[in-house]
Amino acid sequence: MSVLVTGADGFIGSHLAEALVREGYVVRAVGLYNSLGSWGWLDRIAPELATKLDVALGDVRDPRWVRGAMEGCEAVLHLAALIAIPYSYRAPDSYIDTNVKGTLNVLQAARELGVRRVIHTSTSEVYGTARYVPIDENHPLQGQSPYSASKIAADQLAYSFYASFGVPVVTVRPFNTYGPRQSARAVIPTIISQIASGAREIRLGALSPTRDFNYVADTVSGFLAALASDAGVGEVANLGSNYEISIGELAELIADVMGAKVSICCEEERLRPKNSEVERLWADNRKAMELFGWEPKYAGREGLRRGLEETVRWFSDPRNLACYRTDRYIL
Repeated sequence: MSVLVTGADGFIGSHLAEALVREGYVVRAVGLYNSLGSWGWLDRIAPELATKLDVALGDVRDPRWVRGAMEGCEAVLHLAALIAIPYSYRAPDSYIDTNVKGTLNVLQAARELGVRRVIHTSTSEVYGTARYVPIDENHPLQGQSPYSASKIAADQLAYSFYASFGVPVVTVRPFNTYGPRQSARAVIPTIISQIASGAREIRLGALSPTRDFNYVADTVSGFLAALASDAGVGEVANLGSNYEISIGELAELIADVMGAKVSICCEEERLRPKNSEVERLWADNRKAMELFGWEPKYAGREGLRRGLEETVRWFSDPRNLACYRTDRYIL
């Protein structure tokens, strides 16, 4: 099957593009146009995989370009988005343009071209602070940041194109994905990169919120399962590990994995506005198991530790660590 992957130059998208090539798919990998011709993280994948990719640099905000990129593709995996929550407080308009209008452009093109399957990417942030746990797909949606509000809008657009026009949309909702290549604005790379650079006072934001961390290989396998299945059209399915841990405890676990003794400094600039902080996320992942036969391989505390060990190993390579600025806060 020929597939289009938007956001293929990013963290999850690059891992997904690699996995699709290994599975025998014909992959058109879409990245954001830039004057350097950079493929983002796709520049770092194995050459034997990169040569099998049809890479197209453009912008999901341009409907004409999106339609052209999608021509000839039987399925679309839509991951392109602005995802940094802190930056969404400063530039919310850009999140509407990319996350909402960009998704609209993908859906319109898929409808016009008769694409057989559209996998739309949501986020656990759309749930806001849990009203009950574990969080299933019927949990109310709460836009506690401009980012999460933009993703709620995108999710609803995706469903509306299924309900109104019969576009075969499946929405997968990953919880906090982590692993090699993740942006430094996320908490796990923030902790690992500081320790790997020699810091022993780790600068973080709030320590009490809890998250359900999903190793990138599990998130990718969820996308592959949703793509290969005939089930789930018009549905939303969580991709999570079904294990909850606080940020403070996570920092201690990472320090233990790295054999470092650290102290933690809570910095004001890293805190979300009071009513915007999502205090608790914990995934109920049964629906994805039932619909797609998907199951996380890095579940529970033991699975989290294994995933962290693999992530630490990647960040500990000086060539990879050099890609990160550990001396400043990244929005």
